[in-house]
Amino acid sequence: MAWIAQAVVVLALLALFAAGLRAPLGRGRMRLAVRALGIIGALVAALLANVVSYKNDRHIDATREQAFTPAPETMEVLHALPQDVELIYFYQANNPAGRAAKQMVEIMGRSAPRLHVRTVDPDQQPALANQFGMRMYNAALLLSQGRRIEVISTDDREIALGITRLLRDDRRALCFATGHGEYDIDNLAFHTHFEGSHNHKHDAGGMAVVNMEQHGIGRLRRALDKLGYRVQKTSLAASGTEGVPADCAALVVANPRTRFAPPDVRLLERYLQAGGNLLLLVEPDAEPGDEFTALLRRAGVALGDGVINDPIGHYYTDEQMIAIDKYAPHPALLGLALSFYPGARPVAAAPTDGVRSTVLFASSAKATLVSRSGGTVDATPAARALAIASEGTLGPQGKPFKLAVVGDADFASNSFYPYLANADVVLGLAAWLRGEPRGPALKPPVEVLPTVAMTNAQMQAVFVLCVLVLPGLCALIGVGVWWRRRQ
Repeated sequence: MAWIAQAVVVLALLALFAAGLRAPLGRGRMRLAVRALGIIGALVAALLANVVSYKNDRHIDATREQAFTPAPETMEVLHALPQDVELIYFYQANNPAGRAAKQMVEIMGRSAPRLHVRTVDPDQQPALANQFGMRMYNAALLLSQGRRIEVISTDDREIALGITRLLRDDRRALCFATGHGEYDIDNLAFHTHFEGSHNHKHDAGGMAVVNMEQHGIGRLRRALDKLGYRVQKTSLAASGTEGVPADCAALVVANPRTRFAPPDVRLLERYLQAGGNLLLLVEPDAEPGDEFTALLRRAGVALGDGVINDPIGHYYTDEQMIAIDKYAPHPALLGLALSFYPGARPVAAAPTDGVRSTVLFASSAKATLVSRSGGTVDATPAARALAIASEGTLGPQGKPFKLAVVGDADFASNSFYPYLANADVVLGLAAWLRGEPRGPALKPPVEVLPTVAMTNAQMQAVFVLCVLVLPGLCALIGVGVWWRRRQ
């Protein structure tokens, strides 16, 4: 409607201009009257045009990178606001980044009816800054229904993440299981490095090894924190008869390295029977045990053996690094791009009464199965499922549960989490298990070096085009020019 109103204003002004060019000037008093009416009409039209433009303000960003426009993810968060949010931005006037952030939040306020924006320069209005308890420049104060969150940033996406945390009503925790060698959520580094043990000396005597497991999932944990999810550890072995804590919205078992003892299996069975939600990330070399495998089959998921080898749908040149660009129409996987899974075992839907299983994504139809040592397990080409989601009840007295099983855990580890759509997959599965209608619209940024990621087929296409086709065309044109000059 704003565009229509502005178009009407422009057409009206053009019509007034054309009428002024064609208006007869006349003589004497008639000439003065015509001029007076023309001036009054122009002033009235200009005034009305300004009123309409002010009430239907539009932001136009002519830059190719849309540098002066909030990110699409930010706008998606703002347009989906379920309640009013007040955003007070405290900026530093002599800081270019602060001034740019001020303009950005003002654009955000005009774009979202439920976002009420105020901008404050603490140097000009120190009393107002003290009233809200703000002591930092370039910081956003978010208020809604008695809640308060401060975000110190000039990035509109960070402010949108703050709004997401502010509005999250479900305070239940996302619990990560421990006790079977699972990935650690407190691991915030992804390589082993050295630190000085005394005054940070860098000589041989002052160096100590800080062992940070390469495949921890600390990056995933930080992303969940930024999205406003409460995260905690839960030891299945220490739970005893108490079971999974009642405040756990979902339980994540990320790469168990030891077998589940019968008491642990009974604990998980009771958890699913009580309507629990479980996310299992299991590597090809994991051996969860016969009792746990049987429980998964009763819940609609069958674990396969071997490693998937896909000669077509793989990332880079490794045929066991499966690339996925097609997903089932599932709430957890809406609108996802390419993701990859370094070393995945097959999983399958197990027909079970009262349980509905869905294949979330699978390899190409040319995939085979090999053992971890490289030997052939199943050479028959076929599409192999990598992830299954199931819903239903365990037993006639059970409550509805949700279960998602992925035949790989490394895709969510620190080493591979930031790349392509890997983060979107694991965050979407977590949101679905918590009962949210879809995955988060905004993915917290992770600091990684910029890369160009391509599947093997894309690399072959680039090679053929750049190494064969283009040089061949140049050579052909050169031969043609040479031949023509000989004639």
